[in-house]
Amino acid sequence: MQPKSNDPFELVHMVALRRDLHANPELGFEEHRTSQIIADLLAQAGIEVHRGLGKTGVVGTLRVGDGPRSIALRADMDALAMPELAERDYRSRTANTMHACGHDGHTVMLLAAARHLARERNFSGTVHFVFQPAEEGRGGARAMIEDGFFARFPVDAVYGLHNMPGLAPDEMAVVAGPQLASSDSWEVTFKGVGTHGAKPHLGRDAVTAAGHFLVALHTIIARLVDPLQPAVVSACAIQGGDFRALNVIPDQVRIGGTARAYSPEVREQLESEIGRLARGTAGLFGIEVDYSFLRRIPPVINDADATRRALAAAQLATGRAVVTNFPPSTAGDDFAFFSAEVPGAYVWLGNGPAVDGALHHNSRYDFNDEAIETGARFWSTLVRQELR
Repeated sequence: MQPKSNDPFELVHMVALRRDLHANPELGFEEHRTSQIIADLLAQAGIEVHRGLGKTGVVGTLRVGDGPRSIALRADMDALAMPELAERDYRSRTANTMHACGHDGHTVMLLAAARHLARERNFSGTVHFVFQPAEEGRGGARAMIEDGFFARFPVDAVYGLHNMPGLAPDEMAVVAGPQLASSDSWEVTFKGVGTHGAKPHLGRDAVTAAGHFLVALHTIIARLVDPLQPAVVSACAIQGGDFRALNVIPDQVRIGGTARAYSPEVREQLESEIGRLARGTAGLFGIEVDYSFLRRIPPVINDADATRRALAAAQLATGRAVVTNFPPSTAGDDFAFFSAEVPGAYVWLGNGPAVDGALHHNSRYDFNDEAIETGARFWSTLVRQELR
């Protein structure tokens, strides 16, 4: 499909595609339909297509001229396991699955830019368009890297983009340093001695131990972490006992949650202190405890030089002032695995007002189609600037 002269990014087609992807969401490592559409549209534009990295990942490679520099641009493809409650013509047709974070929009913006660059060919060097599966906690970036991404596609820099409610759809934020926190999981299981609820003295109460642990948990941030270092520890799940047996003190109580930090030092501190508190609580109540800390995603920290390049591209692409003091988010993104290997920058693109269910991971969220052109223009400008 050739775009009209006044539609260089095929916006009519891309808006329709974005809504099609929204109506047909797929979870991480299950993006078979999505990746097939991407591969077909890349190949149709004459872009070299590589499939299978990270199971359902797609990489499109475009080489023009003899420029020695090579860069990667990454978009995520997966949806979330949650229901869509908003009424719209293109609402999700898949039960308990929806694009509640805008990955449908991210995919389409990068596709639009790739096809435009393949037609214009106005740069010299190599660009890899990376369509990553399973960003939402299932480890897609790590899977692509373990499948040999950097060995097969060596690059000098990597760039990522995410939509951000609260910024206008023609507005961007580009900031050096921490952008997203590490995202780690922890579990604590208190192992007591169960007994009759009327005879607590005959057992060892894991429920009361768990209560003390939960109250004390938040002193880690309040009293142990440097107050100038942002960090979060939250308990998000608890299991113990049975509401059909309210006269039984259970043997075990299991608690799980998340820990977030922007620096390796604070990340280490959170892992250590949660475990210390769990063991201390168990000792206080004379019971046993199992503790595990799963390091899932490191923090996203923007390289200074890559950020400078992304900022210049954002200024050209939007034609307006770029926000350079945007605060970091305590959410996580496994783009961090890419940018840990080579210099990287992760930028924000506006999604319009943060109202009426527009926040990420909300059951009424929708990507703002007005942002597609800005995103595609940013990617294209960045490639032309990087690969002169």
